[in-house]
Amino acid sequence: MAPGTEAELAEAVAGATGPLAIRGGGTRGAAPEGEVLSVAGLSGVRLYEPGALTLVAGAGTPLAEIDALLAREGQRLAFEPMDHRGLMGTEGEPTIGGVFAANVSGPRRIAVGAARDFALGLRFVDGAGHVVANGGRVMKNVTGYDLVKLLCGSRGRLGVLSEISLKVLPAPETSGMLVLEGLETGRAVAAMAAALGSPYEVTGAAHDPAAARTLLRLEGFESQVGYRLERLAAQLADFGTPEAVRDPEEVARTWAAVRDVEALQEAGGAIWRVHCRPSVAPDLVARARAEGALLDWGGGLIWLRVPEGTDLRARLGRFDGHATRVRGDGPEPAAPPEAPAVAALAEGLRRRFDPRGIFDAEG
Repeated sequence: MAPGTEAELAEAVAGATGPLAIRGGGTRGAAPEGEVLSVAGLSGVRLYEPGALTLVAGAGTPLAEIDALLAREGQRLAFEPMDHRGLMGTEGEPTIGGVFAANVSGPRRIAVGAARDFALGLRFVDGAGHVVANGGRVMKNVTGYDLVKLLCGSRGRLGVLSEISLKVLPAPETSGMLVLEGLETGRAVAAMAAALGSPYEVTGAAHDPAAARTLLRLEGFESQVGYRLERLAAQLADFGTPEAVRDPEEVARTWAAVRDVEALQEAGGAIWRVHCRPSVAPDLVARARAEGALLDWGGGLIWLRVPEGTDLRARLGRFDGHATRVRGDGPEPAAPPEAPAVAALAEGLRRRFDPRGIFDAEG
């Protein structure tokens, strides 16, 4: 099914007699069970007010269309959502609805927050086929804010997003980065922590263990970025002499590669995404015995590539965080197990929003 309007979407959900698999651009590689319900037809920017830093778009609107529109006004999606196609080996077109349904957030999350932090309001269709509007179209409107946050990241299990209202931000005048070479993972995490704890407004902190390369990004006004790079380099002197990169295009290419996990794209194997406290990241990387790894968010996010069928959770053991398999097969469920209290709460929410259980197929 591919409805072209919100009314048609509501009608399709209301008339469903079995599980539905919600699909946006189809870039995440999921193969859910159930009849496919595509929201690609719910496309188009409905409202854009650059002066108010707000945009409203249909859930099926391609992300590239929104990025191009914002760029013309010197603005951007500050949370820089990743493009999953290279990592997942998929085609299709990323959509704004898919971004918020999965709360897709890139390297800048450590500085500005996640995708859900930029959602002002939304419209969605619940499991009974009812259209629900929540939140608003301006930043000062926080009516129903908790419900907005609840739907963002729910991956279509509570309802089908049809429209998103979001906050955008001005693009920086320039950007630069420091590159530290030769640090082992523990020292790299310490360097990233020192940089993120500095007053120099670091907007990206990543480490590639295979290349022993640590990246620290700064953005802002031309007159300030150079000074901040110099001061941050001096503060990190104990970790070596970093190279300062001042070419914004090179910085953009480098961080797009971090965002899209290019280091792990080419080879086969299962890909895992691990969320943890940065301080335990070096130990987890060692325990994983992975074929490839990439640390983002100062070590709070670890991407790992391991052979198909690896029981990575058994290798990692217990830690304060969770691991999710995003590509490949294994002996355990892809999603991390929920604590009993959390599972009970989640089930209660699903019964409330989807009493017929038609959104049980995750797409």
